[in-house]
Amino acid sequence: MIICCGEALIDMVPVVSESGQASFAPLVGGAIFNTAIGLGRLGVQVGMLSGISSDLFGQQLCQELSNSKVDTSYLVRSHAPTTLAFVSLNDGHASYTFYDENSAGRSVHMDNVPDLMAIKNVNEPSAALYFGGISLISEPAADVYCTIAQKYACDMVIVLDPNIRTSFITNDQTYRDRLQKIIAVADIIKVSDEDLDWLVGSSNPEAVQVSALRGQSKAIVVVTKGADGATAYLGNGETVHQPVPKVTVVDTVGAGDTFNAGFMAKLANQNLMSKAALAAITPAQLLASLAFAAEVAGINVSRQGANPPWLSEL
Repeated sequence: MIICCGEALIDMVPVVSESGQASFAPLVGGAIFNTAIGLGRLGVQVGMLSGISSDLFGQQLCQELSNSKVDTSYLVRSHAPTTLAFVSLNDGHASYTFYDENSAGRSVHMDNVPDLMAIKNVNEPSAALYFGGISLISEPAADVYCTIAQKYACDMVIVLDPNIRTSFITNDQTYRDRLQKIIAVADIIKVSDEDLDWLVGSSNPEAVQVSALRGQSKAIVVVTKGADGATAYLGNGETVHQPVPKVTVVDTVGAGDTFNAGFMAKLANQNLMSKAALAAITPAQLLASLAFAAEVAGINVSRQGANPPWLSEL
């Protein structure tokens, strides 16, 4: 079981109406949400822990989770509104403006969170928690997710993709400190090359940046670089690189999130989603996971919005 902990929101995506007028279409989204539905569609046992509104948009999010085979029993329901992210597209690349004040997503408290060790006990030895996105910025939920990662790090695989949105950060140092606490206990850290530059600076070669990011840990670090593919750094210093497939890009909304779903799905299918297995992972196993992730993400970017493929499409 993989529990995706973080935001579920509505992407307001620009479209042109039948009359030719520019408008926005409400599509389900959020970095953590996209990865959850991606995992569900790929046949992985997955649940989502998130604050979800009882409003119209919250109902839309819950329906898509259920449709994509995601366990919704960990959702924290409230009457607070759903977070909205207005999307701007420039040559298919997305940027976002968020409306998140007093939202259901950021209003999660520790007493809302069930005992996640029950997952571990049922699914021994494979259980993982996945974190990232704007949910690690929006307090008080951000502090809750950080606490969860630290609380269960000894027993469950911790996966982090910060998916940094600089325009959304209100307190740079607080956010960096929170990320560092999760990085310190993470087993897998996935970052884009832009994320890596923001986290540790851009003056050094990538391998040096990864070492600075990892610190004293032996975490697997995956760096995605758009059209230049992805490189994974093992804890023993070995690296593997995966090019991206040649596809016609419609837009990049949800590309990294879908990549994460494919990567974790392949790890799970190889029985590698445990601390012991990840510590002994081989370069060939890691490369297989990167290749599957790239294939899955390639399908997502070939169509509009975050729309991860089903296993039957591969």
